[in-house]
Amino acid sequence: MRSLTRILGLSVSFCALASFAHAASIAGSVKGPDGAPFRGAFVAAQNLQTKITVNVLTQNDGRYSVKNLPAGDYEVRVKSAGFTNNETSRLSLAPDQSGAKDFALARGKVQWSDLSYYQERQLLPEGPGKAQLFNFCHSCHGTQSRIVGKGHEKEGWAALVSYMTGSFRYFLAGRVTEQDEQELTDYLTTNFGKNSSLPKSPEDLPKYKDTVHAPFADEALKIVYVEYEMPSRSSFPWSAVEDKDGKYWIPFYGNANRIARLDAETGKVEEFKTPSDDTASIHSAQPAPDGSVYFTMQAQNKIGRWDPATKKITEYQDAYESGKEGLLAGGSKHTLRVLPNGEVWSTGGPMTKFDPKTGQFTRISAIPSVYGIASDKFGKVWFAEYTPTGVIGYTDSKTLEVKRFSPPTKNARARRIQAFEDGSVWFAEFAAGKIGKFDSKTESFQEWQLPGPMPTPYAFNVDAKGMAWYSSESQDVIGRLDPVSGKVVEFPLPYAENTMREFFIDSKGRMWYGTPANNRVGYFYLDQ
Repeated sequence: MRSLTRILGLSVSFCALASFAHAASIAGSVKGPDGAPFRGAFVAAQNLQTKITVNVLTQNDGRYSVKNLPAGDYEVRVKSAGFTNNETSRLSLAPDQSGAKDFALARGKVQWSDLSYYQERQLLPEGPGKAQLFNFCHSCHGTQSRIVGKGHEKEGWAALVSYMTGSFRYFLAGRVTEQDEQELTDYLTTNFGKNSSLPKSPEDLPKYKDTVHAPFADEALKIVYVEYEMPSRSSFPWSAVEDKDGKYWIPFYGNANRIARLDAETGKVEEFKTPSDDTASIHSAQPAPDGSVYFTMQAQNKIGRWDPATKKITEYQDAYESGKEGLLAGGSKHTLRVLPNGEVWSTGGPMTKFDPKTGQFTRISAIPSVYGIASDKFGKVWFAEYTPTGVIGYTDSKTLEVKRFSPPTKNARARRIQAFEDGSVWFAEFAAGKIGKFDSKTESFQEWQLPGPMPTPYAFNVDAKGMAWYSSESQDVIGRLDPVSGKVVEFPLPYAENTMREFFIDSKGRMWYGTPANNRVGYFYLDQ
């Protein structure tokens, strides 16, 4: 439950939100191979003490500016797909000092690791194993960070496929056959092995030029990303949400079996391990009013609680459906929210309510499979069903009455959902490529079509100005919808394979995210 008015009171606007207590800066210019100003290159400045990285874009004149930095030692580098620059500059900045660094890019080649999911689908060759790659592997990650460049022989790929099906058996058991494993192994060996049949660069394929995103608008070049690297490459950070003390809690998916607390000022990440050693796949973490932190363990159908006094974790096991123990089909915990009264509501299969006082779960059998979740001031817990019907609905938190509403677009597969005090309910239609708004007072819908061949809105939230923000899983962009004009601005990302799952707005109005495949969490804002 959030109010757009309340959020607006917490920040002047969703722009220029970096701390003005920091006055150091780095500026310079980037030129292309022809010596002309280079537009739209990412320049990253990483503080070598805190490991906090600020990413900005070069403007039309090729210039960039990284503002409001704390004093310290910085590593500055530039990158743009299809161009090279191996130079790294180190600058030491005192308070209020301005540093300068210019770069020149040379022409290179776009790499397979630079592609978006959409481009992968279009450019990777057809054949047995491709469907398995996108249906199973891409549920968590693409080829860019974990497949491209590995160059394994067949035995190596077979071992990785076996590891995947074993570690994620709760998700893949019964879905992946021996034939699937064999075909996936052969596909990886043929296309990503030491003797890969792929061209060195996807640019060498005739279809490549048709998959390239159109130039971004000038407004899109104003976005700034502030990011934090996680301690381990296998952390797989799903999201980041602020607690009452201004720290940020991060669930680690997969078999990291940890949640983490981030200090955004120092970059320090403190980890807390679950008692379980088997794969937990922690999907969601949420601070509670009493200072504790609850999280879901999707692979084990459990909810965990971190105690702020002892810093210990207690796990609470929900029952499985008989004969389906250890499988998602038998019960799972997906995304949770903590209500003001302390109740912990979780999506998954089915939707559940957990009472911390009794340690008991109440299963909402009328909602057997559900994805997104939000609560409002009226005591309703809203949900989005990521199913072919794509309906949204709510259950009354007291009576457990369930009511559903069908968006105008069929097969929309609603995913994330947000509820506000004015009675509006916003949601992202992943399959339809649309943003939807439901007026709970009039029970009427509005929908907005998003641009691009595969918009696939995943992470989603609405900012203080009423702008709807989403991440496109397939196109590697962040988008902003103005619901009044219908205008959508797309913003580039500093890397491929964004894999963002949720957007959370903090007390300063900053939009936080996790990018598990890139092992980072961070926030973005507009420098205007």
